[in-house]
Amino acid sequence: MENLTYREQFIRFMVENGVLCFGEFTLKSGRKAPYFINAGKYRTGAQIAKLGEYYAACYAENGVNAETLVGPAYKGIPLAVATSIALAQKYGKNLNFCFDRKEAKDHGEGGLFVGKTPTDGERVAIIEDVMTSGKALREILPKLKAEADVKVEAMIISVDRMERGLESEKSAVREAYEEFGVKVYSIATIEDIIAAIEKGVIGGKEHLDAMRAYLDRYGARG
Repeated sequence: MENLTYREQFIRFMVENGVLCFGEFTLKSGRKAPYFINAGKYRTGAQIAKLGEYYAACYAENGVNAETLVGPAYKGIPLAVATSIALAQKYGKNLNFCFDRKEAKDHGEGGLFVGKTPTDGERVAIIEDVMTSGKALREILPKLKAEADVKVEAMIISVDRMERGLESEKSAVREAYEEFGVKVYSIATIEDIIAAIEKGVIGGKEHLDAMRAYLDRYGARG
């Protein structure tokens, strides 16, 4: 059996499940990219369980110390749940999880969050998909802070595209740290994906030149 790092295993997992594709794709930003990540391809219990294990490995590797995992609605909800299960089963860490409603509930238990209600001083980690512009972080932070004075220990994402913003030379990951003080950790980066192709972990050598050219053109400067 190949001795692959969890990052390499994750990259192969994305390809095998049709999440990571190569070709020519027009992104929301208008940029034409030689690769595309479609998390909507995760549809089964086995897929989401395995994905949670990769998030948990990233959490553990980076020494994140949170009490609660926050999954921004909607994509973050299954990610936070799957990660909490993997952390409990594989690392003996029994963390809470919660996610936000799009609109506050004014009956029953009420409130904006489902699951563990955030409290003052609570250490939380945000679990999200791919970070492109930082929009999800900018939306969830005010909701969390309005509920309680939580301490955001980290944000964990699947892939760091390492691209600069449309109006900045810095990446969304760098901007998140400079603007909010939130450290963002990714299971893999675009450089990891390029390295995996070069190493033969996944196919796609015919796309390497386009991948490198895209990163040269749109890669963050800081």
